[in-house]
Amino acid sequence: KDILYSVLQKTIRPVWAVRGLHKSAVEVLKRPAPEDTVTASFGKFISEVKPQHLSSVVLHRSKRMVLDSIGVGVIGSTTDVFELALQHCQHMYAPDDISSVYGRRGTRLSPTLAAFVNGVATHSMDFDDTWHPATHPSGAVLPAVLALSDMMSANSKPSGLDLLLAFNIGVEIQGRLMRFSNEAHNIPKRFHPPTVVGTMGSAAACARLLSLDPSQCSHALAIATSLSGAPMANAATQSKPLHIGNASRLGLEAALLASRGLEASSLVLDAVTGVAGFNAFYEDYVPQPLELPNDDGHMFLLEEQDMGFKRFPAHLGMHWVADAAASVHKILVGFGPGTVSPAQVQDILLRVPKSKYINRPFPDSEYEARHSFQFNACSALLDGEVTVQSFTPAALRRPDLLALLSHVRMEHPQDNPANFNSMYGEVQVTLVGGDILKGHCDTFYGHWRNPLTNESLRKKFRNNAGAVLPSEKVERLIDVVEELDRLGDCRALLSQLQ
Repeated sequence: KDILYSVLQKTIRPVWAVRGLHKSAVEVLKRPAPEDTVTASFGKFISEVKPQHLSSVVLHRSKRMVLDSIGVGVIGSTTDVFELALQHCQHMYAPDDISSVYGRRGTRLSPTLAAFVNGVATHSMDFDDTWHPATHPSGAVLPAVLALSDMMSANSKPSGLDLLLAFNIGVEIQGRLMRFSNEAHNIPKRFHPPTVVGTMGSAAACARLLSLDPSQCSHALAIATSLSGAPMANAATQSKPLHIGNASRLGLEAALLASRGLEASSLVLDAVTGVAGFNAFYEDYVPQPLELPNDDGHMFLLEEQDMGFKRFPAHLGMHWVADAAASVHKILVGFGPGTVSPAQVQDILLRVPKSKYINRPFPDSEYEARHSFQFNACSALLDGEVTVQSFTPAALRRPDLLALLSHVRMEHPQDNPANFNSMYGEVQVTLVGGDILKGHCDTFYGHWRNPLTNESLRKKFRNNAGAVLPSEKVERLIDVVEELDRLGDCRALLSQLQ
């Protein structure tokens, strides 16, 4: 064997020599060291970021998100789609009385099913928060974090600050991933973003609560990537709330599987030529490592950009046309007997971004109405505002509303992109006598550039949670969330959620 090895060494020439190439011309492909990858940097961030990295601004803004998300989840527990999801879980799965369900006293499910139904409740009315690039960050993360906290034993419940840290990690991961793509900055066309980044955010938050190490956190993200995605065709249908429910549930499952030792791609967040990872969702995805916060510049994205909170339950884009139409309503009311009549109106022109799934001239259901520029503009024009009651069956069938809808035209100006950070809404009403009234909105009240005051946010919460919970519990929830970062454990919050 030794003689044969010696002969082979002398006679076998390298490929580069046989082909007449210079050795330096041969590219040597090296696998990156695990600690040098984008995926590893995300795992390290999730595992090692500290509560002290949460600034007072981030704590304040994230507590507002928690309060708003609980409120829209509680009122969402009154919807038909929530009831269907809950019945499905109760009838198809064995009882597992661990994690609480929004708005249902004494009802408990397994942690993953509770994350699912509470996520469905949160998005059932399209009333949950929205960020830029476009996604719904809280609904995918908070139900999973609460369900997992319920699962933990009494002597190992996370503190309120630990829960807020996990929640903020879940939000941060979503924002970072979406900022790696220019496509993600626009109103979506192909898939619903929370079904992708929301699942990743849920996995990250739960991995942190489970105290997984950096490698396990990376695997949780990679597992979640295989559980992600839902098409935009189901927007404006009863199935859209399932997107948030599944993101919450499947992210939790990904973290639990990683905690048991399941492994997945160590390069899922890296841009690897010829093998799609996360860039399967965004073709222009250009990832960067995620550094731990420090004094030299890195901060949570929530500190740089506030959250968008909705004043009424509809797609975020509806808030621009509603505010513009409400300003025209005020002028019209001054012209007549204090009400708006379709007989006054000859033509209604909406100047809005081009986005097919929110262009619905005559919506047939509350889900379509929540995704209709035309419906929300006409509702605000008729009533001066859009509210929860605007989407009831009776409100959808009002003759005056249908008459206004028949007058609507739309234009898509070149300077009005389908982008929540730079779009505007304009409503131009031509009256029968020839007068033209215009309303314009480029930043509605509730947008991250014009956030709701604490008073307005609490009013929304009281209206939403008060539809299900007694007033003393509503007020207690407000107090508990405000004190959350100072609570020794989160049971004070968990006990108030039913």
